[in-house]
Amino acid sequence: MGNTSTPTDLSDFLRVRRSRLTPEDVGLAPAAGRRRVAGLRREEVARTAGISVDYYTRMEQGRVTGASPGILDALATALRLDDVEARHLHRLAGAGSRPRRRRAAPVEERPQTARPILRTMLESLHGMPALVMGRGMTVLAWNRAAAALLGDFAGMDPADRNLAKLILLHPGSRSLYAHRDVCAREAVAYLRLEAGRYPDDPVLTSVVSELALRSAEFRTLWAEHPVQDKTSGTKAFHHPVVGELRVTYETLRAADDPRQALLVHTPADSASSDALRLLLDWTADAPATAVLPHGHR
Repeated sequence: MGNTSTPTDLSDFLRVRRSRLTPEDVGLAPAAGRRRVAGLRREEVARTAGISVDYYTRMEQGRVTGASPGILDALATALRLDDVEARHLHRLAGAGSRPRRRRAAPVEERPQTARPILRTMLESLHGMPALVMGRGMTVLAWNRAAAALLGDFAGMDPADRNLAKLILLHPGSRSLYAHRDVCAREAVAYLRLEAGRYPDDPVLTSVVSELALRSAEFRTLWAEHPVQDKTSGTKAFHHPVVGELRVTYETLRAADDPRQALLVHTPADSASSDALRLLLDWTADAPATAVLPHGHR
């Protein structure tokens, strides 16, 4: 897999998105008779977006380059895309219009190292599970609480210290995450979004390639083209040591490197606070924080 986003991704994205809508969803009267296709027909998308059927058909077939921002905005509205999905559409259309050229070694190939400010913040969060996430959802640093909640990062092969891999490939994820399928979809949606932003990133390409090779679930979700950048929310766990607990999480991005973020979890209720405190007592002998060796990719 040379990169994670290609011109055919635009075609696939458009097809998947129109298959999820009905004429009623976009204010059209339902057609008489049995429909042969799931979702909207091409002519219905074109009519709703105010463009010709021929142009939209060629666009969906990958035979249009350089679609104008106005047309892309109209398609985003017609397909009921949210802001994140609309920006993803613009990026995919831009990828399809760029000429092929030999790729120079990008800055992105520099080894990943947790940003100093994020490491400092991480070291101050003793009682809350927190970690630094880099490109491709790689875990670059973590504290004792994060290891106790999510997994023994220090005992893992460095290549496996990755949140997407933990959710999609680790056999224990189905019992650990109360809503594991939702977490899996969110992870794939984030990787899809990153693939649109950084199609030539070697770390991201490696992660996606491995997941595609090893996980049928990932392949199915990837083909659905979900895109999402969920930076906060609530997660529930069935922890093997302390049982049920719920945490809220917040993602804090580094100002000097938006592809690195501190992911912080806090107890969602008093019972979860007690469970987390018990979990920390259980792991009292573990290191307070840990950082990947300099030069991890």
